Amino acid sequence: MEDNLYEGFKVFDFPLKHQRTIRTTNSLERINKEIHRRTRVVGVFPNKASFLRLISAVLMVISEGWQIGNRYCTDKKSNS
Repeated sequence: MEDNLYEGFKVFDFPLKHQRTIRTTNSLERINKEIHRRTRVVGVFPNKASFLRLISAVLMVISEGWQIGNRYCTDKKSNS
């Protein structure tokens, strides 16, 4: 643990307004929840490739949403 102490404090290199977003795992938890929800519908996958296709599709949709909308850590002022 002490070997990685420096990496643990890297979050404090960012501006104060971005630190909470970076240090929390809320976005990762949301991704895992969405993957779990989608895989639960299928139940049993016939092979590993079908599982990877579904997960890839889910992650691509989430990624597109982030690219288009949710700009968490930008320096620009929002119009809202």
